[in-house]
Amino acid sequence: MAVQINPSILSADFARLADEAEAVKGADWLHVDVMDNHFVPNLTLGVPIVESLSRATDIPLDCHLMIEDPDRWAPQYVEAGAGSVTFHAEAAAAPVRLAREIRAKGARASMALKPATPIEPYEDLLPELDMLLIMTVEPGFGGQAFLDIMLPKIRRTRELISKHGLQMWLQVDGGVSVETIERCAEAGADVFVAGSAVYGTEDPAAAVRGLRAQAERVAAGTARACGH
Repeated sequence: MAVQINPSILSADFARLADEAEAVKGADWLHVDVMDNHFVPNLTLGVPIVESLSRATDIPLDCHLMIEDPDRWAPQYVEAGAGSVTFHAEAAAAPVRLAREIRAKGARASMALKPATPIEPYEDLLPELDMLLIMTVEPGFGGQAFLDIMLPKIRRTRELISKHGLQMWLQVDGGVSVETIERCAEAGADVFVAGSAVYGTEDPAAAVRGLRAQAERVAAGTARACGH
């Protein structure tokens, strides 16, 4: 598993997004939280901001749609420049069709699960996805405390991915920090969204490097334990 660190601009200065993107050089993706004040109780960024960001940075955009009716809106985020688009299982009417449309438009297709949503009912959908996102907080606000009770769910999800021999990424989002990233990596996550743990520091790029080093140490140890 190749570790990826995706800083979340939800914790950045919205008045300086181009500069804030530049501040995390070395990140794998820039995570863009899209909220509609319906699916979650907050309102953030939309298609025009994604279009602007895609022109302002070379870091690919990872758009997490916490919105109602993603079947209608998700393809527009691909057209706006997103390289990966995540829709919520709880909001999608036709997740397989939507994932295929996202892929057909040239982006990676990802599905997110809220903390109370189990992975098992979606096992048969996994081959249609490039990434699965396990929310480790309730979606809607940045800066929340990590939910340790999600670690068994991360492990079960990794086991299902391995069972089917898939090359899927497993992302975690919510409360990821220097205190929690190693537990997430040990459980099987390989893509880490970090907001305040990056943008709340004096040197965001150094924070990205530090988080990556922590996760890579765990991943390397896990690989040795498995004999890989």
